Amino acid sequence: MRILFITSNRLGDAILSTGLLGHLSDAYPAARFTVACGPVAAPVFQDLPTLEKLIVMRKGPFLSHWRALLGYAVPRWWSMVVDVRGSATAWVLPTLRRRIFATCAGDDHRVEQLGRLLGLTPPPSPRLWIGNDTAKAVDRLLGDDPRPILSVGPTANWLAKTWPVERFAELVGRLTADGPLKGARVAVIAAPAERAGAMGVLDALPPDRQIDLLGTEPLPVIGGVMARSRLYVGNDSGLMHLAAAAGAPTLGLFGPSRPENYQPWGPRADYVRTAADFETLRRSEHWTLRPTESLMTTLTVDAAEAGARSLLSRTADLDTVESVQDHGNGDLPHPLIAETDDTAGFDDPDAGVLGMNGGAAEKAD
Repeated sequence: MRILFITSNRLGDAILSTGLLGHLSDAYPAARFTVACGPVAAPVFQDLPTLEKLIVMRKGPFLSHWRALLGYAVPRWWSMVVDVRGSATAWVLPTLRRRIFATCAGDDHRVEQLGRLLGLTPPPSPRLWIGNDTAKAVDRLLGDDPRPILSVGPTANWLAKTWPVERFAELVGRLTADGPLKGARVAVIAAPAERAGAMGVLDALPPDRQIDLLGTEPLPVIGGVMARSRLYVGNDSGLMHLAAAAGAPTLGLFGPSRPENYQPWGPRADYVRTAADFETLRRSEHWTLRPTESLMTTLTVDAAEAGARSLLSRTADLDTVESVQDHGNGDLPHPLIAETDDTAGFDDPDAGVLGMNGGAAEKAD
């Protein structure tokens, strides 16, 4: 039995679709899956235990990426084709069953919208697969240091959604001064091209508390670090969804995007937002494809700290790393660490950003 799963170019949307893929993998454990996605999102799927082939769709002239997918998929018979991009490709492939997502507006979450594609209520939660080699790489990176880990994602690929870096630095200082994160090591995470924008957080830390993940590790390893973090705080981005899928208590920072559609998913996730609401922000002169200023400035450090401490209190049962690893994201029916080997070759040196969800800079594939 073979199933073709076509998912997003964007990291965040691809991660939100992993719940559907995980549900299918659980329902059909003997099936072999082919996953087609963009290069930024591809590493998310490399440790899927039932993966047969990963097709990395790099955009080219004259829709060459879609023609390449058709060239592979048309000669093969598929038991099911699931297309969460809603493309025309799925309509022409030979299959017994096809499920094609139709984008819909509304106040429900993207995960709920995707769940309806397979008639699943409640929808399956996004998940993260981490193979043995990836888990070993995480162990080597973190060592046996018993201090808790605070992970932060201070960048986004749309400046309007980016909380000022100096506020991230202040928040980190406050959270690590006392409480369950006192003296914590801090993993600062961003894509290689975003390193300069995140260095203000890293530079504010003493060297022995720095975990530099500013373009230094592949996404599966970053996800593994998140899974061992006591808290993740970050802008609305693909990294935020990766942290929630990894099972880390995740606080998303929102402003010019809709949390009702894209807040981090799961019982260990929450968000805080700017004092200015979405409709006010979208009327700003800085609501452009290439803004020159952030639209996150009405979110105070006090508000972010209150949200973080509330989430830490709600997730006090996660005071050990093992509890995060054991349970993953809320209702996941499987261990976080999958018994598979790594598949090499999915790092994309041309990928300059880590994800974009729900903002003005969304664009069609």
